[in-house]
Amino acid sequence: MTNSPVVAEPALEAPVDTLVDAPVEVSALTEVVDAKKDRDELPAQSRSRKSAGRSGAAAKKSDKAAKADKLLGHVSFVGAGPGDPGLLTVRAVDLLGAADVVVLDQGSRQDLVARFCRAGAEVLDAGFGDDGQPLTRAARAKLVVRAAKAGGRVVRLMDGDPSTFTGLVEEVAACRKAGVTFDVVPGVSAVNAVPAYAGVPMTTPSTSSVNVVHPAGRALDWSRHADADATVVVLGTGDDIAAAARGLLAAGRSAATPVALTSHGTTTTQTTTTATLGTLETAATVIDGSPTTAVIGDVVALREQNSWYETKPLFGWRVLVPRTKEQAGGITARLSDHGATAEVVPTISVEPPRTPQQMEKAVKGLVTGRYEWIGFTSVNAVRAVREKFTEYGLDARAFSGLKVAAVGGVTADALREWGIEPDLLPEGEQSAAGLLEAWPPYDDVLDPINRVFLPRADIATDTLVAGLVENGWEVDDVTAYRTVRAAPPAAPVRDAIKTGAFDAVVFTSSSTVRNLVGIAGKPHPSTVVACIGPATAKTAEEHGLRVDVLAAEPSAESLVEGLAAYGDLLRAAAAEAGEPVLRPSQKKSSARRRAR
Repeated sequence: MTNSPVVAEPALEAPVDTLVDAPVEVSALTEVVDAKKDRDELPAQSRSRKSAGRSGAAAKKSDKAAKADKLLGHVSFVGAGPGDPGLLTVRAVDLLGAADVVVLDQGSRQDLVARFCRAGAEVLDAGFGDDGQPLTRAARAKLVVRAAKAGGRVVRLMDGDPSTFTGLVEEVAACRKAGVTFDVVPGVSAVNAVPAYAGVPMTTPSTSSVNVVHPAGRALDWSRHADADATVVVLGTGDDIAAAARGLLAAGRSAATPVALTSHGTTTTQTTTTATLGTLETAATVIDGSPTTAVIGDVVALREQNSWYETKPLFGWRVLVPRTKEQAGGITARLSDHGATAEVVPTISVEPPRTPQQMEKAVKGLVTGRYEWIGFTSVNAVRAVREKFTEYGLDARAFSGLKVAAVGGVTADALREWGIEPDLLPEGEQSAAGLLEAWPPYDDVLDPINRVFLPRADIATDTLVAGLVENGWEVDDVTAYRTVRAAPPAAPVRDAIKTGAFDAVVFTSSSTVRNLVGIAGKPHPSTVVACIGPATAKTAEEHGLRVDVLAAEPSAESLVEGLAAYGDLLRAAAAEAGEPVLRPSQKKSSARRRAR
């Protein structure tokens, strides 16, 4: 197959010479003319002094100009991609992390700023002015230049790819006119990303060309795109797409040509509907004003077999994660992999113990050889001990000769980040009970010391301590940190929890159940409840919740996989019944969920 040509309608461009005021230049022309006029009348020595004076003044002006040049910043025009943060390039991530100023495009990408920018970076909106009206391309160019003139590293974050249907030409011209240096970082364009996420290939062996059109309200010659073997991609509003339908039909394109309409492409709110060219004008009238991509051509017929994104088991689900942001990273990433959007609501706050002397004494005993074992039952315990080590100027070498136990994989990973490989991990249940089962009893021949250091939360259960004592160990059960109930979430979040706006909630411990109910109330009956283990499930049931998903293993990965399997079951049941696939929040029940 030969390479298919790509035909794109040019975007209207504003004159670049009106974008910014020209820099003021100081001319010495008058001075030169006067000097020439009087040259013959001046003594040689006077002329020499005057010439030197002019040279000194010029040097001073040159120094000032050089300093002004040094104050100018550098602008990087960076493609933000079509919506999915995972499509951001590596170079774009690096530049965002180093940026002093970020100038956003018309599409709000605060998610990228929060995720990749350093604290303190200034964020400017190039989409809308103070009056709420959209900025013109000339106004956006002035904003970028003004930011660069203040100095520092400026990232101009542009929707999709900077070179495709954006104001790049005008803004680059403005930078060059102002003497501002710049570079361009390409991004993934909606032109090919959105159809790919909708399951629509751009070409087949019979495709003659791919025509990309961005009407922007203009009248176009649609006969250029009427070839039956051409794939036409239309970017724009509902009116643009309706005009495309009328134009292509008038140009002779068959009314039976299949069409795919995708809004909010590459995000978890993406929606794709199919139509024909004959019904496209009617379908376009219901578009909500969001940027929409229409793919017109026989390639759309392959969507059903190629669909992969909107068929993810948790696609579009809004999942509540009652955990601290620091601990929720693994869960939120895995939920995103399955098509869900995770919203973290902290239910606990981790604080130092009220009396730190016990912890200080234990850490000093660890260094002096008081203990045979140290057992970590949470990531928070690892963090608490590590902070004490830092306070005392210690590092992982202080664990030399000490045996280390971890309750599970997540805690073990936290230890490995510190350079410590645990000696003991439970093979079965990753809990205090599982750790106790794996822990060897004290042997007065093999174990020179019979004492164990357990840095734990103030609300930890006595299961592990009692079992170790029964097995012959002496245990220093030390409060390394306190878990206190977090402040209630914002009113909209509380309302969403109670009214069923969340499709699921994932509980990772009994305390997350108790605290969520305490600060925000019970989840709505329609909300799917997933629990990490039997103890957590029991607490959920005690609070009147029916547990729909129980993780096969007490780990974040297993918890999310269990929820994804449940989502697959719901999709399969809907398909078998010939019903549309609805999220749990779309089929709310009025009855309060009760435990079985």
